[in-house]
Amino acid sequence: QVQLVESGGGLVQAGGSLRLSCAASETIFNFNKMGWYRQAPGKQRELVADVTSGGSTNYAESVKGRFTIFRNNAKNTVYLQMNSLKPEDTALYYCNLKIWGVGIPSDYWGQGTQVTVSS
Repeated sequence: QVQLVESGGGLVQAGGSLRLSCAASETIFNFNKMGWYRQAPGKQRELVADVTSGGSTNYAESVKGRFTIFRNNAKNTVYLQMNSLKPEDTALYYCNLKIWGVGIPSDYWGQGTQVTVSS
């Protein structure tokens, strides 16, 4: 069972920056996708950004140009660099790992890290 350990959340003023990190407990050899989702109070969980093991990235429209996702496969770690933060970015951020094998992909989640942006 793969475990994901997140770090880097916190409180920041609007316009500031934070970097989130998520480390997987083991090396994944299958095709996989690591990403970040977020959930604000009273709202559904939404995709923020993800990156495949091949390096292809995908971003929510609301964060394009402000957030950058990248990964270090040697460290089994994915990062989310968040710049120009806005109060509406405040949410609990979850790391996600999807691993493709036979059948539907396996899905793993981190415990969540809080990001709070003050105005």
